Amino acid sequence: MADESSDGGRKPLTPAQRKRLQQCFVHAGKQAAQDNFDYATELFTQCVLGDVNNSVYWQSFFGNLRKKYADNKKGAKLASIWSGKHRATVKKCQMQKDHFGVIRNGVEVVKLNPWDAHTLMAMAAAGEALELDEVPLIFLRSALDAGRKDPEVNRQAGHALRRRRQFMQAKACWIRVLEAKPDDDEAKHEMSELTVEEMMDRGGYDAAATSRDVAVDKDAAQAKTAAREEEISPERKLERAIQKDPSDMGPYLELAEVYFHQEDYGKAEKVLTRGYEASGKDTGMLERVEDARFRRLRKRLHDTRAEMDKTGSEEAKKQWREAKQEYEASELDAAKNRCQRYPNNLYFKFQLGLSYQRAGQFKEAIQQYQQARTDPRSKGECLLRLGQCFQQIKQFGLATKHYDDSLEELGEQTSDIRKEALHCAGKLALGLNDLDMAERHLTALAGLDFGYKDVSALLDKIAELRDTK
Repeated sequence: MADESSDGGRKPLTPAQRKRLQQCFVHAGKQAAQDNFDYATELFTQCVLGDVNNSVYWQSFFGNLRKKYADNKKGAKLASIWSGKHRATVKKCQMQKDHFGVIRNGVEVVKLNPWDAHTLMAMAAAGEALELDEVPLIFLRSALDAGRKDPEVNRQAGHALRRRRQFMQAKACWIRVLEAKPDDDEAKHEMSELTVEEMMDRGGYDAAATSRDVAVDKDAAQAKTAAREEEISPERKLERAIQKDPSDMGPYLELAEVYFHQEDYGKAEKVLTRGYEASGKDTGMLERVEDARFRRLRKRLHDTRAEMDKTGSEEAKKQWREAKQEYEASELDAAKNRCQRYPNNLYFKFQLGLSYQRAGQFKEAIQQYQQARTDPRSKGECLLRLGQCFQQIKQFGLATKHYDDSLEELGEQTSDIRKEALHCAGKLALGLNDLDMAERHLTALAGLDFGYKDVSALLDKIAELRDTK
């Protein structure tokens, strides 16, 4: 490993330092599980900068931020402005080859937007320069999470995966580069090289000078390669670590992350379930199990929907309906459980309201939203959802009031939530034959986004109704 400068990014940890960081990590996990995201972020920051090559710390750091920003792929409002100073420092550190400085300042940027691809790519490059193990891949996967088809992120990820002999995943990245840039010479070259390297790695042909040498040495090479694959396989390595110390949650989390990247959510769920049992049923591990289950069910829902759209068969429609029902039921159960675990957490009450609303249980949703609307983080959307639920149970006066309250809370922002609130308020006013109110809301929406849903047709309808009066 490369030596680190005096900033201490890679200095060997003493047993006392490692113990302190582990205690900090455990406390951070508890805070994150209780929705204390800001406090958890600061604690996780101490962990990742204290032990920069610890992939479990980094995974939890990013997991907490994804929850904090409700996986919105944008981070905080005005994140690019508030993080401007640290983004500039990242560039300066890159020029000075201060690799740990890139990561340290990059952390401050991604705390505001964990999907900032440019910063994450810089952090990954710095991690490679520091010869970190799997941490650069964690940075790149976060960048891919926001823009999976981004050719430059895939290009960097492809190189990083090839260096780690993860050939299939590297190929997937270069395929996405070619999908974006069909004539990309580097991508074509890398695909060719990866194919050769993968064959050599599997068959042990790299040491052979002739085809006769290949035949003679084939058995020995295959045995050698099998042993090497056994040694480098991340899954096998992590399974061995679990067997060695079942009480250590780190390998469970890392193995689940491997399966997540492979989109094998069923295996990830099973691994995390084992970790949950081994942890003595730790709440944080339970929530990771629930997250893996959601990913598995979402993928099934997506796949069955694609099959239904493709074939239109009754069997495909049936499979999609069953997948949708299972997903919604699982989501509702998990939301109920989290509210029971954290009865004072208003965000979880809001999420439970969403689950009830999606399940068509509008009165139950209203009860949760009414409790959650005092939370300033989700108040505007909460009032919007209350309006929708009141409209569903035909309480149109209450629906109108809550749409108006939502718009007042949202102010002049141009968010998707405000667009939805204007659309709902306008359509309801039109249905109640209040043309002036409908026109006011829908004209405001058209000013923000003229192509939003059916806003143009609704404005035409208002004009027609005025002409007939």
